[in-house]
Amino acid sequence: MDAINGLNNLRVGGGQVACNQNATSGTDAAADGVSFKDVLMKNLNEVNKLQQDADKSLEDFVTGKNQNMSEVISASQKASMAFSMLTQIRNKLQDAYDEVKNLRV
Repeated sequence: MDAINGLNNLRVGGGQVACNQNATSGTDAAADGVSFKDVLMKNLNEVNKLQQDADKSLEDFVTGKNQNMSEVISASQKASMAFSMLTQIRNKLQDAYDEVKNLRV
């Protein structure tokens, strides 16, 4: 569930966009925090790990190492949900990029 919770909180700086207003120059400067790239890569790795865990769980069930079907279903559903959320985030990022790209200056 960590990957799903991480995807829910996928924003710059762990949920907070941190900007400081510089009073002398009037420009915005990014505050120290976690970069969007780092958060995104961490969540991509977590989704990948969930999918690998689901594959391993299914393999263990098929080979007879594990007889608990509910664990297999649970792992598969977690991986599916995390991948679905990741796909939705990608779609939102693509929409935002397309919107910025079409801005006239």
